[in-house]
Amino acid sequence: MSGSGLELHVVLAALLIDAAVGDPAWFYRRVPHPVVALGKLVELSERWLYRASPRWLCGLGGAATVAVVVGAGVAAGWSIERFLIARWPHGWVLEGVIASTLIAFRGLHDHALAVADGLDRSLDAGREAVSHIVGRDPASLDEAGVARGAIESVAENFSDGVVAPLFWYGLAGLPGLIAYKAVNTLDSMIGHRTERYRHFGTAAARLDDAVNWLPARLAGLYFVAAAWLRPGANGARAARVMVRDAGKHRSPNAGWQEAAVAGALDLALAGPRRYRHETVDDAWMGDGRAELDAGDIRRALHLYITAGTLVAATLATLATSAALGWLI
Repeated sequence: MSGSGLELHVVLAALLIDAAVGDPAWFYRRVPHPVVALGKLVELSERWLYRASPRWLCGLGGAATVAVVVGAGVAAGWSIERFLIARWPHGWVLEGVIASTLIAFRGLHDHALAVADGLDRSLDAGREAVSHIVGRDPASLDEAGVARGAIESVAENFSDGVVAPLFWYGLAGLPGLIAYKAVNTLDSMIGHRTERYRHFGTAAARLDDAVNWLPARLAGLYFVAAAWLRPGANGARAARVMVRDAGKHRSPNAGWQEAAVAGALDLALAGPRRYRHETVDDAWMGDGRAELDAGDIRRALHLYITAGTLVAATLATLATSAALGWLI
């Protein structure tokens, strides 16, 4: 991350605000969430630019959609940042609040905890809770499948929802953060290998892979570091399994976090699973238990909190060093 000590303090403030407050439901019942607004722009651009054939025109329309949505995100971020700097001497405080809405540390924790609490009540309650954070068919999941889906979501989204947004915010300010969330939203909406999006979503999927490449590996390393600190986890095994199994995942990025968590907690994650539109015969991450339960979700969340704390400590150290002039 680059920038002055002040900029790094804003990044840290955004993370801490999100960890403390998350996404208040009462507020977003009245005001659209920024990601919802990005989603609406994706839908509108798709309506304008989607062409089913020929293949090259379909791909070109998808690339144009990416350019429109990401460009709008950069423009919005730059405009907001300029406005805050020009109007208020302490506009960075409001910028930190705005940035916190695009970080998902608290929200991911709360959603995964709701799955654990649901499983404690019944399988149906667990299935209903996990349907909010995974794309797979919840009706096809047994207790172990529900728990595995929640843990994999915690692992993968630690990068997508926490490390990557902070990385791009630290590197390029609010324009970088909103652009990243635009790419992430594009990938979640059109980056699928379905018949409709096979060509139209190629640009979105490839760009998402590129912008997450380094953050995903950093997220995996944070899980390894957390495993060294967390009682009941194993840092050496986390590192070994991450290096060995990450490349087996169908995603070029998600395997790093999932394998690290699997190794840290001696679990087996990923493997064959069914989504709404396809069945994925994925490789297993880790050599441990595949029969998971609500207790394993809570163990993963403890690891997740420790990893997030290490991210905050890194930002605090960098911000302090920059403020004291130790960083050039």
